Amino acid sequence: MRFTFDLTEPDCNSNSNLDNRQSVTPPSTSTPKEELEWIPLQNHPVFTADGVATQTSSTKMQKNLLAWDGASRLYYWDSSRQCLHRVSVRLGEPDSSSVLASCPSKVLQADVQLNFEVDRISINRNGSAIFLVGMEGLCIMYLYGRTSTKENTIICRTVSAGSEIYFNGKNAIRTLQISWHPCSDTHLGILSSDSVFRIFDLSSALVQPEQEYYLQPIEHGSSCDAASICPVDFSFGGDHLWDKFSVFVLFSDGSVYVLCPVVPFGSVYKWESILELYNDANAFGLKSSNSRAIKNSNLAISWLGATFPELSHQDVQGGNAFALRAQPYALFDSSVALQGPLRKISHGVEDPQVQPAICEGRAVSFLYNLVSKDSILVTAWSGGQLQIDALADEIQPVWKVGSPARLSVDSNDRIVGLAMISESVISDHSILKLDLPPDDTLWLGHPPPLLRLAIVDLSLPRKSGYLISMCVDPLMPERIYCLHVGGVDSVVLHFLPFTNQNSDKDESIRSPSVHPVLTTCQEESSLPSPLCGFLALSDSFGDSWVVGLTCNFQCIVLDMETWNIMPRRVNEVGKPTSSEVSKEANNQTIISKELLTGPKVVLLPPSSPTLRSVTSDSIEGRATLHQYFKLFHENYVEYAHKVYFELQHHAPHLKRIIDEQHSRLQKAQQKLVNVEKKQEKLEDRFQCAVQRHSAIEERLQKLRSLPTAHKRSLSKAEQEFKSELDKITGVELDALRSSIEALNARMKRYAHSPKPNQLNEQRQISARRKSHVVDNQMTQLKASLEKLSLTNSENTKKVKLVESALKTREA
Repeated sequence: MRFTFDLTEPDCNSNSNLDNRQSVTPPSTSTPKEELEWIPLQNHPVFTADGVATQTSSTKMQKNLLAWDGASRLYYWDSSRQCLHRVSVRLGEPDSSSVLASCPSKVLQADVQLNFEVDRISINRNGSAIFLVGMEGLCIMYLYGRTSTKENTIICRTVSAGSEIYFNGKNAIRTLQISWHPCSDTHLGILSSDSVFRIFDLSSALVQPEQEYYLQPIEHGSSCDAASICPVDFSFGGDHLWDKFSVFVLFSDGSVYVLCPVVPFGSVYKWESILELYNDANAFGLKSSNSRAIKNSNLAISWLGATFPELSHQDVQGGNAFALRAQPYALFDSSVALQGPLRKISHGVEDPQVQPAICEGRAVSFLYNLVSKDSILVTAWSGGQLQIDALADEIQPVWKVGSPARLSVDSNDRIVGLAMISESVISDHSILKLDLPPDDTLWLGHPPPLLRLAIVDLSLPRKSGYLISMCVDPLMPERIYCLHVGGVDSVVLHFLPFTNQNSDKDESIRSPSVHPVLTTCQEESSLPSPLCGFLALSDSFGDSWVVGLTCNFQCIVLDMETWNIMPRRVNEVGKPTSSEVSKEANNQTIISKELLTGPKVVLLPPSSPTLRSVTSDSIEGRATLHQYFKLFHENYVEYAHKVYFELQHHAPHLKRIIDEQHSRLQKAQQKLVNVEKKQEKLEDRFQCAVQRHSAIEERLQKLRSLPTAHKRSLSKAEQEFKSELDKITGVELDALRSSIEALNARMKRYAHSPKPNQLNEQRQISARRKSHVVDNQMTQLKASLEKLSLTNSENTKKVKLVESALKTREA
C-alpha cells in the first residue's frame, strides 16, 4: 500500500524557545538536556516554519536538503534563511516506531554570503564538514565554528571549491556529480561535463585539483555518437578487494567504465585488506604461466609497495599496523587505463550489440552497492527502469604503458598533484564466459564482465526525462530506495549470485520485489511534486526509518522495521489452517451420536417354559415382573431422560441458529427487493449503452474511411532508431556547444595575448614569426568554428526532419 501525504502549504508555526546558553564550537558538544525539549521529528518547528512550495531549480539536479552524520545528528538546509539547522535526534524513543528531535535546533550560519541556490548537501565521514552545491556554485562548510551574537547561532567557516574550473562564468563546464571519498575526510570527487574526473584535497588546495583523469572512452579513429562520450554519473567502490581503489563512471548510453587504481593522497585503508591484495598479486600473478599476467601483477606489486611503504619495511605476514596511509605515487611511463565498457555475460558468449533496447531513454544515475560478497551495479534510465547487474569477476588494476602522467612536485620533490589521460584499452570479448578456469582470466587486464540480475520497471507515466536518484538502506544493503518525481519506491534484492550460491534452487530464481513507500500525488490527475530531501536512518537495535522532506518543507517519518519484505508462504494442500481448526472446535453438535443411534438393545433373561402358566400374584410372577421392570428402567427410561436433557440444553443454541437463519433470510429478501427496484434502471442503462455502442461503431466506420487511418505501427528497426534518438536528445547539441565555447575562449586568449617587447632585431623577427603563427592558428580556429557551426545547423535540421517524420507517422 502506498502512503499518501497532503502537500498543501502548511500553516506557520515557528514559535520556539531559543537557547540562551553560550554556543559551543566543536560539533561533538551538545546542548544541556535541561534546556531542550524532545518532540517528534515530523513536528519540529524548522520543518513547519515559513514553508513555501518550491520546485527544483534545474531539471539536471535533484534536490536533497537533508543529511545525517550516521549517529545522532540530522542537518537541514533552510533555503529561505540561508542557514543550516543541526538537530539532535533520538532513534526509537519512546517506542521503536518514533524518532524524537531536540528543540530548539542549532543554527549554523556561513561566514560568507552564498550567491547561488543550494540544491544538495552531503556530510563527510567524520561529520566535520558538509558541502553545499548548486548549479552555480560549490561551498564547503566546516561545522567547527564560533559563537555569534545572535542567540543559538554558530558562525562556520565556509570556503569555495573548484571555482576557477567550474563556476567562473567564462566556460560552460558543469558539475555532474560530487561525492565524498569513503576512505578520506578531506577528499572530494567531482565529475564534470568536459569528461574529466577530478579529486580535490580540501586540506591543501581548494582551487586546483589533486588528481585529474581525462576520460577517453572511444579509441582514436573509431566512430561513435555523442551519447557514448558524455558522462552522467560516477560512484566510488566499496571495501572489497580492488573495488576500494575503483571509480565507476556511467555514460549517457548506459555503458559503465572503471578506473583502477585511484587513491587520494593520504587516505587510510585497513592493513588486512592491503595485505590480501599484496598476497593475491604474488600468489596468482607472479606464478602464472601467462607473460601478460606476470607483467600486470608486477606493476600492481610495485604500485602497492610504493603507495604503502609499510608493506616492504616490515614483515608482510606479521605487521603491527592496523591501518595504512596512502602515499603520493604514480607509475613511471604509465597511466591508469579506462576499463570498459563492461559487457554482459551468461554461460555462453553474449554480444550486447545485437540485443534490443530494453530500457527507454538515456541513463541518468548510477549506484554501486556492496552486499556481502557481491558488487551490485544499478543504472537508472530516464524512462523509469532500473538495470541491476552484478560483477561476475573481480576488478584488477590496469595501466596503459607508454602514456606517462604529468606530475606536480614541491620543493622536496614530493608529488602534490597528477594529471593523466585515461584511454580505453582493447579487450578480447571472447573470454566473456562463466565456465572458464581462473588461470584464463586472472591478471590479464580484461575488464570484469556483468551478470544481469533483473530489469525493474517502476511503472512511471510513459514519458522520458525522469530524474531518478538512489540510495542504500544502511541497515539492510539488499534494499535500495529509488527517488523520483512521483515519490519513493523500495527495491529489495532476493538473489545474489555469490552470496546465495549455496541456497536452494527455488530461492535462487526469485526476482527483486518493489514496494511503494510513499507518493506525492494524492490523485491520478494531480501533478506530482518531487521530494526536496530524503534520508534512511538506522540504529544498533535493528530498527530503520526513512525521513522525507516535501516541496512544502513538511517532514515525513516512516518506520521501516515492521515492514515484511519476504513473500508469504502458501499453506500446504490438505492441511487445515489454524482458523479453520478453531472454527470447527467452536461449532457444537446439536444432538450427540449416542442419542441418534437409539436405546441399547436389551437381552431378556432366559425364561422357563412354565412362565405363561405363572400368575402375577404368585411369588415367581412378581420376581419376573420386577426383573423386566428393572431392565426397562435402566435402558429406556434413562435414554428418555438423556434425550430430554440434551433437547433442553440445546434449545438456546437451536434458537440462536434459527434466529440467525431468519435474519439472513430477511437480508436476502431485502436484497432481492433492491435488485427488483434497480432492474428498471439497469435496463435503461443497458439500452443507452447499446445506443452509444451503435453510435461509436458508425463513427468508427467514418474514421476508417479517412486517408490517415491506414497507418501502420513502427517496425522494429524504426523503434530502435527512435530509442537511439531519445538517447541522444540534447546530448549531441550540448557537446557541440561546449566545443564551440571552448574554441571561442581559446580564440579570445590568442587575440588578447600581450605582444613581446622589441629589444633587438632577432626578437622582432621572432615576434613577427609568432604573430604569423598566431594569425594562422586564428584562421584555422575560425575555419573550424565555421565547420562546427555548419555541422551543428545540419544536425539540427536532420533532427527536426526525423522528429517531424516520427510525429507524422505517430499522429
